[in-house]
Amino acid sequence: MTRPITTGFDGSEESIAALVWAAREAVRRGLGLRLVQAWRFQTYDAVEVVTPDAQAGWVRETVAEAARTVTRRHPGLDVSTDVREGGAVDLLVEAAADAEMLVLGSRGHGRVVGFLLGSVGQQVIVEAERPVVLVRAGDEPSAEAAGREIVVGQQGEPEDSEAALRFAFETAALRGATIRAVRAWTLPPVFAYSPGSLKLLDEAGGLEPREKQALGAALEPLRERFPDVPVVEHVEMGSAGQVLLSVAARAQLMVVGRRAHRTAVGARIGSVAHGVLHHAGCPVAVVPPA
Repeated sequence: MTRPITTGFDGSEESIAALVWAAREAVRRGLGLRLVQAWRFQTYDAVEVVTPDAQAGWVRETVAEAARTVTRRHPGLDVSTDVREGGAVDLLVEAAADAEMLVLGSRGHGRVVGFLLGSVGQQVIVEAERPVVLVRAGDEPSAEAAGREIVVGQQGEPEDSEAALRFAFETAALRGATIRAVRAWTLPPVFAYSPGSLKLLDEAGGLEPREKQALGAALEPLRERFPDVPVVEHVEMGSAGQVLLSVAARAQLMVVGRRAHRTAVGARIGSVAHGVLHHAGCPVAVVPPA
């Protein structure tokens, strides 16, 4: 079954940017585009009484107009819409299950609905079964053709980042882009406060060669599958979030794996994805484990 690229839409500036990005990606991948919007009846302090049916009509017309605009820009693109009354998280998670990826604005607000306010976007990322791409307002399509890289984070064993690496390589192959694969590392606690241990470690060749070897092993099957994709291997000492953000300026897209943590007050994404989503200026793809 061919999966569409699905985007959440609420008429906000951020969701429009997400729609534009999703449409370009759908054309690039030869897939359909699906616009989804969840809404709830809202009351307003106004003389005119607005009925639920009238509000539903506003929402449907807003989404339909957005779909018509996309069709005019991309005449061959198959565009569909899905507008439902109810909770945004449930609808978006359900929509993601049937999608190649889910594309959202990094923030959202609107007269009728604001489905990406507060923790909603984070909750969708935690629950979604497919990659979720977050796009900020002001995203420039020219960045995709300006020699910028697809930056992807790799950590742990090869299987830990397999899904994120695959997504990054597939995207780079379609765009003719270079992959920058980033692996960050820190000193084990035993070496942190011992000058003697650090000297011995340095004489033995250091930890960095081992980290480079680990990154190379994770990349090997993707290099074989995508031999025409240029790859820059980037191994640097520091926290993963800081190292990724240090190269964000050269990225047209940043790809990170999802590590969800469940607590007594609900689920949350890992610190690396959380930091990148808040501070990277480029679109960010959060990819769940394979």
